[in-house]
Amino acid sequence: MGSQSLLVLSAPTTMIPSKIAASSLAPSRPGPLCFPRALTITDSVVFRVKSNSARNKLASSIRCALTPALKTTLDKVVTSHKVVLFMKGTKDFPQCGFSQTVVQILKSLNVPFESVNILENELLRQGLKDYSSWPTFPQLYIDGEFFGGCDITVEAYKSGELQEQVEKAMCS
Repeated sequence: MGSQSLLVLSAPTTMIPSKIAASSLAPSRPGPLCFPRALTITDSVVFRVKSNSARNKLASSIRCALTPALKTTLDKVVTSHKVVLFMKGTKDFPQCGFSQTVVQILKSLNVPFESVNILENELLRQGLKDYSSWPTFPQLYIDGEFFGGCDITVEAYKSGELQEQVEKAMCS
């Protein structure tokens, strides 16, 4: 009836964000961010999809990746750091222009921030979309709250609102 498609999902077992530069504003921080083994795929998983209907069901099941355990982990990550950026790549090597833009903005404001590479874990990437109710990346969290994606961050930077939010978070 239709041609077969091949979808491969794989992910490492841990995610370690880049180190925060030493700064007088940098709060004490816990060890590296690690997502529980139960939330990762350690071997490649191959799905053979024969129709759009089956592909849509698979995509739907991946989109509902926000498990209670992942939600708890994300709550801890976003509340244990004043500024967290979930992005494609790392702050030292962004792998998309939008992520690079937000990194440049945060660095220009001398904001100490933690970054998490969402490309390393498909379940994390899909779960974050549900967690934030925001479909795209990067996703910026300030003081435990979702701030926005690239466009919102750019506008807030231009208006001065971003600097105000970050300064408020650093003082709390």
